[in-house]
Amino acid sequence: METIKRTKVKALLTMEPGQEVLAKGWVRTKRGNKQVKFIALNDGSTVNNIQVVADASLFDEELIKKITTGASLAVKGELVASQGSGQSVEIQAKEIELYGECDPMRYPIQKKDITLEYLRSVAHMRLRTNTFGAVLRIRHNMAFAIHKFFNDKGFVYLNTPLITESDCEGAGQMFQVTTLNLNEPLPRTKKGDIDYSTDFFGKQASLTVSGQLEGELGATAVGEIYTFGPTFRAENSNTPRHLAEFWMVEPEMAFYDINDNMNLAEEFIKYLVKYALDNCMDDVKFLNDKYDDSLIERLQSVIGTEFVRLEYTDGIAILEEAIKNGHKFEYPVYWGVDLQSEHERYLVEKHFQKPVILTGYPKDIKSFYMKQDENGKTVRAMDVLFPKIGEIIGGSEREASLEKLETRIDELGMSRKNLEWYIDTRRFGTVPHSGFGLGFERLLLFVTGMSNIRDVIPFPRTPKNAEF
Repeated sequence: METIKRTKVKALLTMEPGQEVLAKGWVRTKRGNKQVKFIALNDGSTVNNIQVVADASLFDEELIKKITTGASLAVKGELVASQGSGQSVEIQAKEIELYGECDPMRYPIQKKDITLEYLRSVAHMRLRTNTFGAVLRIRHNMAFAIHKFFNDKGFVYLNTPLITESDCEGAGQMFQVTTLNLNEPLPRTKKGDIDYSTDFFGKQASLTVSGQLEGELGATAVGEIYTFGPTFRAENSNTPRHLAEFWMVEPEMAFYDINDNMNLAEEFIKYLVKYALDNCMDDVKFLNDKYDDSLIERLQSVIGTEFVRLEYTDGIAILEEAIKNGHKFEYPVYWGVDLQSEHERYLVEKHFQKPVILTGYPKDIKSFYMKQDENGKTVRAMDVLFPKIGEIIGGSEREASLEKLETRIDELGMSRKNLEWYIDTRRFGTVPHSGFGLGFERLLLFVTGMSNIRDVIPFPRTPKNAEF
């Protein structure tokens, strides 16, 4: 059968009829009558199937019986103009080779209308569905676009460590990494604490929550860097917006102030959304039609609008006014509160009806490394808020003053021991610098229109779930 080269389904669907072709893939459906069978074949290159028309008299009856949903085939035949609707070409089969059978009694994803919740329980198989094929292709394209955006701007891709002793966010919710034998009594110091000197790294180590602090080292050496890798948070959050293992994109830029930072964030997010519309339209349209019929319209609206720049204090005033006018929020609103998703979405979806960049947050609810404003109450933080998602980007101008940074670390009671290397960036040639973090899966929620973050990563890691 291999006398001609295999062509992927995506390419077949754009080819002119009248040529012999070889297609390989998995059966989505089979229908027909005793005389002729119609097989929908998909190889993952596109959300669209190629229809294979098989004259039953040309093939062994046992072979036809074994062509079931999920089975894998090689089909050689003539590409002809399609008689039916839905596709312009189809394959008139001359030879069919069955690679792998698929027991229809046991195959878990045969039915057309399976819930996303059920598919999460068979995550090793759900990737074969049209929905997850579309999500995976969009995920790939967005990853490529991220690298392209920063590469074209002259940024350096920096690989920051996944195993670290520093807690960037000061939250303490980190996964510990150890080679100590947990089945035996742990070694203790004289004070009774665990003695990590005998552990692999000789000190307590954890999986990273962010590459930002190391990213700042890169930015103060080569100017502009970005990191793109997995991060880990041991938060017991069983919500549609949280994962224990997720991917983060974190640019850090020397000589950028908060306005430069906001401009870059807006340009970046618009670039990615436009890239999705330009390069993933088949998949985006499929998800639009199946799950969220306003998806394409929402994506297009982001590109064509200028994001609102709003001070936190003004945002609180808008929310308080909404409450006066009868709007009910589940969580309280007052100056100094850390805004919840419902507050962020009200500003974006109800009040402004466009993305919002919120700045000037209270110092007490933000991280130690953010640049303090002259008033001593607020910091130069920025959060980019999106419809349906809430916060999609979080960042700030970083505190460049050695004195202010040290004072803030002491105020928060943080350990200086693990941060001396970071503080050195303010001792030796400090500069104004800024950066932000984009949760990759939050971006994918927006671009795909999916409603649960577990459905935009191949194998989600959540509390009590580390399967596959």
